[in-house]
Amino acid sequence: MLSLFEQLPALAVAVCLGFVAGITIHEAAHAWSAYMLGDDTAYRAGRVTLNPVSHLDVLGTVMLFMVGFGWGKPTPVMPSNLKWGKFGAVAVAFAGPLSNLLVVFICAALYLLPQFQAGYLQLVVVGVAFVNALLFVFNLIPIPPLDGSKVIFPFLPRVLDGFVDFMNQYGPFILLGLVLLTYLPGAASPLSYVLLPILPLLIFLGLPLPPF
Repeated sequence: MLSLFEQLPALAVAVCLGFVAGITIHEAAHAWSAYMLGDDTAYRAGRVTLNPVSHLDVLGTVMLFMVGFGWGKPTPVMPSNLKWGKFGAVAVAFAGPLSNLLVVFICAALYLLPQFQAGYLQLVVVGVAFVNALLFVFNLIPIPPLDGSKVIFPFLPRVLDGFVDFMNQYGPFILLGLVLLTYLPGAASPLSYVLLPILPLLIFLGLPLPPF
């Protein structure tokens, strides 16, 4: 991220804007969907809002600007309060990535307008779209604490309960290891293959690829 600021500062700002907007919308979608399904835990915590201050984590934001990888504050949800049982919990988990995909579609719609096809506005559309496509795909990886695990694990057969318990306990460390591999020169991380759908998604929607 720091090298991007040195080489393409305008694009770097657009990417950071995309992360701030993407994380905020993602967590707000979790909070809003939980509230609509009967759990007001996030609402009482002031999380049903698009105010970035309510959703950004200090350390996660610093890491975002330093290394290009960050996170927001987890949205508090009490699954026992939700309607529809496990389907309610799955809906809340999926709402976050779905909101990021919606942002990508909005960027694609904006890119159809001539004023968004050149200059800084184009960089903003490209940066925000790329980051939100990244957040959409990344968060659907089925490794705790990512949303993909909360979407898939409830439907696994009971015979895999041991595997689920193991992943819930060690998943964050596994995920951290996979992320760190992407920063090691010459190291091959499975995440590089998992994230392959990002560029085809942008191309399918008629968006230009980011110049990095």
